[in-house]
Amino acid sequence: MWLVVGLGNPGRQYAGNRHNAGFIIVDELMRRSDAATPRQRMGAELAEASLGKAKVIFCKPMDFMNTSGFAVSRASAFWKIPPEQTVVVHDDMDLEFGRLRLALGGGTGGHNGLRSIVAEMGTESFCRVRFGIGRPPPAWEGADYVLADFSTEERRTLPDLIEEAAGAAGTIVKNGLVAAMNKFNRRKKSETGGAD
Repeated sequence: MWLVVGLGNPGRQYAGNRHNAGFIIVDELMRRSDAATPRQRMGAELAEASLGKAKVIFCKPMDFMNTSGFAVSRASAFWKIPPEQTVVVHDDMDLEFGRLRLALGGGTGGHNGLRSIVAEMGTESFCRVRFGIGRPPPAWEGADYVLADFSTEERRTLPDLIEEAAGAAGTIVKNGLVAAMNKFNRRKKSETGGAD
């Protein structure tokens, strides 16, 4: 069994924020997998589904970002899911908009949701799907930037990027992290003249 976590902030006022990329991506993956209707339990919206031959628990913590680790640790303990079979999907300012980076472990990069999960689970050794949101413009504070909605220009390409990110998270569950990294950890062809 796998635990697939999307990070974000609950509430309609945050729904389109850059910081809610994790929620948006997991919502797309749940839609694709015909997941059961989410139920509120353990401080999260939880839904069961299958991806390929694997059983999955989708988890969207309903605490705010900086305390999201409580729900993740409770769900992983309840279903006895090891960290290596936990996938956390989140926004990342260190990647340009739309870039994906998949990894096992790593630091928190100042991301409050990751910091909370590491603190509660006592390990960094979970899978990550990092979705690039880019750096804020010079006049912006980081917190204001992540809590702002995606720009009009970004929203034009966002649906395709969300689909790709959902596919990346699903591939980790179905085919393993290495296969998913080989497929999705690449530069866009428009940047390099070919995938790397």
